[in-house]
Amino acid sequence: LGRSMSPNAPKQSHWCNLAYWEHRTRVGRLYTVYEHSVNIFYDLPQGTGFCLGQLNLDHRSNTVLRTRGKIGYGILLSKEPDGVWAYNRSEHPIFVNSPTLDMPNSRTLVVRKVMPGYSIKVFDYERSCLLRHSPDLDFLDGPYDPNSVRISFAKGWGPCYSRQFITSCPCWLEILLNNHR
Repeated sequence: LGRSMSPNAPKQSHWCNLAYWEHRTRVGRLYTVYEHSVNIFYDLPQGTGFCLGQLNLDHRSNTVLRTRGKIGYGILLSKEPDGVWAYNRSEHPIFVNSPTLDMPNSRTLVVRKVMPGYSIKVFDYERSCLLRHSPDLDFLDGPYDPNSVRISFAKGWGPCYSRQFITSCPCWLEILLNNHR
């Protein structure tokens, strides 16, 4: 058994992985986050974080190209003691769906619109513990991840929008939290 690290080396664990999607296609690799906060942006001359502008994909639709142009400074994602917060640094709204934004055992899909310059707690740790112990999770249609947050740039989805599913949104993020895995 070959090991690349000695077993005594301190292992810094990540708190989330980010996946960037265009409609139904994941673009690029998972981006692993170790720092307490991360910038997710389209294109900045200086800036550290997840730069979506560098991710290549052949044959992008005009809708995707227009939406990518609206990401701008994007969002700042921050892990705080009470949960995970997203601050909208873009000049356009972002749309957020998270298991902890829904009412417990609700069958509706809650998508929150967050205007530029505002922030939202996209994941509440205390609430997520209550959800994990809820016996009634079998009503959900399709795969469900209680530790996943979805954020769409500039375009909303769900019952109040023409797009019913996030996979109909041109540019979106999946935040896969590592807190209970």
